[in-house]
Amino acid sequence: MSVTVYIPTPFRHLVGNRANIQANGTTVREVLRNVDAQFPGFNAQLIDRSGELAAHINVYVNQVEIHDLQGESTAVSEGDEVAVIPALAGGAPTVMTPEMVDRYSRHLIMPQVGSAGQRKIIESSALIIGAGGLGSPVALYLALAGVGKIGIVDFDVVDRSNLQRQILHVTESVGIPKVESAKQRLLSHNPNIEVVTHEEPITSENAFRIVGDYDYVVNGADNFATRYLVNDACYLLKKPLIDGSILMFDGQATTYLPGKGCYRCLYPAPPPPGMVPSCAEAGVLGAMCATIGSIQATEVLKLILEVGEPLVNRLLLYDALSLEFRVVKVRRDPNCPLCGDNPTIHELIDYEAFCGAPIPHREAPFGG
Repeated sequence: MSVTVYIPTPFRHLVGNRANIQANGTTVREVLRNVDAQFPGFNAQLIDRSGELAAHINVYVNQVEIHDLQGESTAVSEGDEVAVIPALAGGAPTVMTPEMVDRYSRHLIMPQVGSAGQRKIIESSALIIGAGGLGSPVALYLALAGVGKIGIVDFDVVDRSNLQRQILHVTESVGIPKVESAKQRLLSHNPNIEVVTHEEPITSENAFRIVGDYDYVVNGADNFATRYLVNDACYLLKKPLIDGSILMFDGQATTYLPGKGCYRCLYPAPPPPGMVPSCAEAGVLGAMCATIGSIQATEVLKLILEVGEPLVNRLLLYDALSLEFRVVKVRRDPNCPLCGDNPTIHELIDYEAFCGAPIPHREAPFGG
């Protein structure tokens, strides 16, 4: 018979980041064994060296602790709920299964990462604006690295013209929502992560709600209204923003940390509408997306691990035709209306009016 097993947050990474799973059995012991059969390594977190249920683990059947019933021999019926509840002391460490140790082995042997760093990665979350040219490599590499929760914001469907550069999508994806295509591809690469889809344009009305749920934000939008919107939302919510842009054979990347400058310090005002063409108008070499997107993903992982020097107050410029990288300094502007000494922007504004161009809707998606 099938029962519902409630999985607490510290153990969800072991079961594909689900809060509830279905398992078969007529007793609690059989149910837990069936969970372990579905997700090898799960029971290793519950059993002590003597093979008994560990003292810091409580199991409930329909909200009654099994020690008050018949222990692991407690009978269960169709539709019952079994809850596995560990003791918490201000936060339980992430436990990696043997499969995860094998999967992340090349990280684990790096002194800059190791098991502690990999746990940080697993416990982190990142929001990616756009499942397009830049969002594709960013999402793939963060998923492969094991970032536990990845959010994807996009509201377009996959078009055949996307396939030249948007490596999240394949020919069979044409016509389906990009967020669904992205979720399928990411989970096929790493079933241990959680992928949250936001199939909607990001606006002044929903930006705080969406951005607020994540530790890091990666901007892959290809229009100025969305860039300023995401920048302002991240600054006001004190979220690190990893920004990237591409056009033809040129790319840029930088990282903004709260209190250390923002996109408005670099570009106080957007160009007049139509002056700077989009990728859809001027084109982009597909491989450019991989270069800049990989840099953005690397920046996220460096921030999570707290290693190296992120691109803070520095703008990386990439010229693919000459194969030259340049890094120029970007300083916080004390007169910036958002992050300056006397800010005048304290809430999200009308970005369509500010940029003189609308935030794209379904017929004009963002994301490269």
